[in-house]
Amino acid sequence: MTDTTNGVARPAPASDLYRAVWRWHFYAGLLVLPFLIALSLTGAAYLFHDEIDNWIHADLKRVETVGDGALAPSAILAAALGAQPGEAVKYTDPPRDDLSAEVTVRTGDGSNIAVHVDQYSGRVLGSLPDQGTVAWTIRRLHSLKILGQSPRMIIEMAAGWSVLLVATGIWLWWPRGQRGGVVSVRATPARRVFWRDLHAVTGIFVGGFIVFLAVTGLPWSSVLGGKVNQWANGSNFGYPSGVRIDVPMSGAYLDHVAKTSWTLEQAQIPRSPMPGHEGHGPAQGHEAHGQQIPIPDARPIGIDEVVAILDGLGLHRGYAVNLPAGPEGVFSGSVYPADLARQRVVHLDQYTGQPLIDVSYADYGPMGRALEWGINTHMGQTFGTANQIVLLAACLATVLLSVSAAVMWWKRRPAGRLGVPPMPLDRRVFVGLFVLLGIGGVVFPLTGISLAAMIALDLAWQAVARRRALPG
Repeated sequence: MTDTTNGVARPAPASDLYRAVWRWHFYAGLLVLPFLIALSLTGAAYLFHDEIDNWIHADLKRVETVGDGALAPSAILAAALGAQPGEAVKYTDPPRDDLSAEVTVRTGDGSNIAVHVDQYSGRVLGSLPDQGTVAWTIRRLHSLKILGQSPRMIIEMAAGWSVLLVATGIWLWWPRGQRGGVVSVRATPARRVFWRDLHAVTGIFVGGFIVFLAVTGLPWSSVLGGKVNQWANGSNFGYPSGVRIDVPMSGAYLDHVAKTSWTLEQAQIPRSPMPGHEGHGPAQGHEAHGQQIPIPDARPIGIDEVVAILDGLGLHRGYAVNLPAGPEGVFSGSVYPADLARQRVVHLDQYTGQPLIDVSYADYGPMGRALEWGINTHMGQTFGTANQIVLLAACLATVLLSVSAAVMWWKRRPAGRLGVPPMPLDRRVFVGLFVLLGIGGVVFPLTGISLAAMIALDLAWQAVARRRALPG
């Protein structure tokens, strides 16, 4: 960028570009810091979701181990329905010997209730609304799902702005001859330079984590995440279409009936062919080689047989079994443990128990595997306790980063004014900056829309300020 003072082309002062970047770093922080704090606190808590639920809901989840004396699943279902009348829609295998089984019951008013049953005695320990634990509440708060679909778009905008915030922050931090404030903090909390250094040093160490968490959280977003999911599934990069060959499919998706991985959210559920049709034998009155063929038994197999089949297939403990919905429904066994290699979804014909579709992590396409790894790591599961501790530190550092930014701004701002960083003297530096910001806006569509709105507001604000500065 150049200026033409006295008709001679010269590079624009470095301070002009610094001011422009600083101004947009300020705007990005103004928009995203409250969300970063909220997301960091709820995310830090959800890293320990199993520990939280097993502690807070110990009366529902904890049982006394009794060797190999676990009851049959059918007995556990019967006990749950005896305490909570309705229709059983899901059975969840106890994840460990000292934890209870869970039966999801649909009541007459259409709501789902999770009934916890002692797997050894059949005693009903209590119930909660389905996904009504403290950890599930934290998860809905983290995603803003608790507020509905539209507010969740804010998460996508915040993710894009977070990436821009880190990029501009690195540019502002970059050493330009100074020795302090690069990897060390100067002065004391009473002085603004302390908060400037604390903010800069914390930001340079945690910035990579912020970008990673923002990008790996995008698959859950309502706009970009949904589009990427459709593309991945439609292009055989996520759910492998090859397993659907010769299998009749329903119009339902796995996400409609069960908690599932991101990759399989839009995977279709197969249909159980009715006895006498589509592979189960001809209907009554048909003959083969002159002999009458009897109709196969039209009764579904029981939950005990289903669990025995899934155990035989080697599903990880703690899997959920969604029960068939209607005569063409299937038994859907699914489990998503911390070990990605053990993720599995198996759909069984409800009449024969034959696996119609059996999908594991190894069957996902390249994008599906990469995104599932990112999501699993985002949730603190890929590397065990170390994963949880590192991300907990990153979340707490992000809160510190946000708080130090607020304190630094408060100490710097003029009394009674917002304290927006000054405009560059050569305003043409904004052109290049807007191009770079625009590229980020294209990658993150909702961020791009909010970015365009912010640019329009900033230009309008500058025009008003210029008119006010005119004499007379």
